[in-house]
Amino acid sequence: MTEKLDKHTLKNGMVLLGEPMDGVQSVAFGFMLPAGEACLPSGCCGAGSVIADWIFRGAGARDSRQLSDALDGLGLVRAHSVGTSHLAVGAALDADNLAPALDLHADVILRPHLKDDHFELARQLAVDDVLSLDDDPRQKVMLKVREQFYPQPLGRSTVGEIPELKALKAETARGIINSTFNLSQTIFAIAGKYDFDAVCRQLENLCNTGRQRGPGSLTLGPRGARYTHLHNDGAQVHIGLMTETVPPAHDDYYDARVAISVLSGGMSARLFTEVREKRGLCYAIGARYHGLKEAAGIACYAGTTPDKAQETLDCIVGEFTRLGDGISEEEIARAKVGLNSALILQSESSSSRAGSIGGDYYILGRVRSLDEIKDNIERTTADSVLDFLSRNKFKDFTVVTIGPEPVTAP
Repeated sequence: MTEKLDKHTLKNGMVLLGEPMDGVQSVAFGFMLPAGEACLPSGCCGAGSVIADWIFRGAGARDSRQLSDALDGLGLVRAHSVGTSHLAVGAALDADNLAPALDLHADVILRPHLKDDHFELARQLAVDDVLSLDDDPRQKVMLKVREQFYPQPLGRSTVGEIPELKALKAETARGIINSTFNLSQTIFAIAGKYDFDAVCRQLENLCNTGRQRGPGSLTLGPRGARYTHLHNDGAQVHIGLMTETVPPAHDDYYDARVAISVLSGGMSARLFTEVREKRGLCYAIGARYHGLKEAAGIACYAGTTPDKAQETLDCIVGEFTRLGDGISEEEIARAKVGLNSALILQSESSSSRAGSIGGDYYILGRVRSLDEIKDNIERTTADSVLDFLSRNKFKDFTVVTIGPEPVTAP
């Protein structure tokens, strides 16, 4: 899995990262703009979702329809997302169409039309996305548990809050774009088939705006409630749970990832085996690592019925706390196989690699090679994971439930 990393910094401070992939004819790229939900003014939760749609409704010399036709004419698969720290826009496409795709995205980022009537359409779509969470309680409960678990503004919903979306004005959103679309703090990541020198020359010309600003400051506030219940008269209970663990830059990161994989790395992992298979308490369960630059946690979801909700929660917490009592070498081996399999699948996707190298650079200040990640996974042992767990006990759980009745949280 040996890879090469390309890196260049433009005159305006924007960092360009690239990872060439042999044997592919596609390329994926993304602009990571420092406009994530945590970077937005208070009272504007969801503005990122509005902006991500609004900037594509006409840019440069093209109106909304012409821009959509131009993007579709390149055969690209559009990708945009709003995270805690960044608003990312990009695409995956045939490598032959990379140059015109970058031209179009430079227009979107630097010269969007931002018309008032288009703002109303983008805002309504964002409101509809929040309303749709009622049909997806799993996503809803996990957004809510992250909101309560992380100190504000890190916990802000990346989808949005309806009252704040309805109060959002076009002029406010324009101000957010002007203050956060900061190219000097933007990361551009590309993976697949490309000519890095050509990409650097093109972006130097396209992004030569002279706008250079330092990073915005982020003041962390308090965490939310340890337990939150959202009433719903349905026949199911959705449980979201988070507990603190080490962030991605920590020396114990890989031991934490292996420990989580022992808990929830497949059908033979502890949560699935103990909570679902042996006790029949839930119909769905899983846990995963969720890491930000400033903090990290283990996020767990379980779907069950009202009569089994309390026992399900108690059993989950019990498995978290019992993990430090002992782990077999067989469990460690299975966890490593699962993590390495996921790594191999990621290595074959240009979109995954572009996202990963950009995320690595933002969080770690450098890009980890796939070989480095694999080697660090392989170095973990049952003893190293147990030593990590002895120093980082799972406790102080944050819990959110959606259902007819609350439960008693730990």
